[in-house]
Amino acid sequence: ILAGLADPDDNVKRNGAFCAGVCCENCGDSIVAQYPQLLQSISPLFSMDGTSGGESSAACIDNAAAAVSRMIMASPTHVPLSQVLPALLSVLPLKTDMTENETVYTCLLGLLQMNHADVLAKKDDVRRIFAEATLETSKVDAELQTKLKLAMQALS
Repeated sequence: ILAGLADPDDNVKRNGAFCAGVCCENCGDSIVAQYPQLLQSISPLFSMDGTSGGESSAACIDNAAAAVSRMIMASPTHVPLSQVLPALLSVLPLKTDMTENETVYTCLLGLLQMNHADVLAKKDDVRRIFAEATLETSKVDAELQTKLKLAMQALS
């Protein structure tokens, strides 16, 4: 996984990020000791140029966002949210890999339901992201948009 995240090919990095997230999601506590190393390896993906780098770079960023979201949902106490959340929010809404919308927004909605201090401190950013995700032109599915609209009302 770590070699994939460091690979020069964006598609390999994308798959490495996906694999890291799914491993964290399914391995539970047995992988939390690896979270710091995984987060350090995923971190550079958030700095990629998703606009001029093409669709594969944008999809790589989307998968990094989903990987971190999976890590948060699997074990929120093992992710330094005060450091991770700004990077995550900066790349949302997703640009290319719409299959990851459910993962990312379920994570944010869960943090809001927990009244997590770090996400509440960023509620203006969250509101902006949810507003973009619920536009008529958005590729977020209708059911998820409904949940996001309800959350936006609660954030107001």
